[in-house]
Amino acid sequence: MTEDNVLMKTNRINLLFDFYEKLLTEKQQTFCKLYFHDDYSLGEIAAEFQISRQAVYEHIKRAEAVLEDYETKLALLSKHEERVQLAGQFEELFSELPEERRNQAGALLEQWLTLD
Repeated sequence: MTEDNVLMKTNRINLLFDFYEKLLTEKQQTFCKLYFHDDYSLGEIAAEFQISRQAVYEHIKRAEAVLEDYETKLALLSKHEERVQLAGQFEELFSELPEERRNQAGALLEQWLTLD
């Protein structure tokens, strides 16, 4: 796996973790935080918890699979990424409006966002 692929995978797991962290076991949460967020090695985590590197690896791999399974079922990350993309398109269109139209559109948007 290339360095770019490893970085992309790590970023994806971190994003999935942000959405689904509370659905993992406590041990999976801890190991994922240490491995993906704090950049601990498998050996460092194993030493900290006095277990084998293989056990740490299996906990992390299981957590990755669980995170991907939740994303397949709930698609929170996909929906978030789509919203971010749409927001960028909206900002681009919004910035091209004359100031008066921007003010009107902003007021309508504010009204829409505050609806119950």
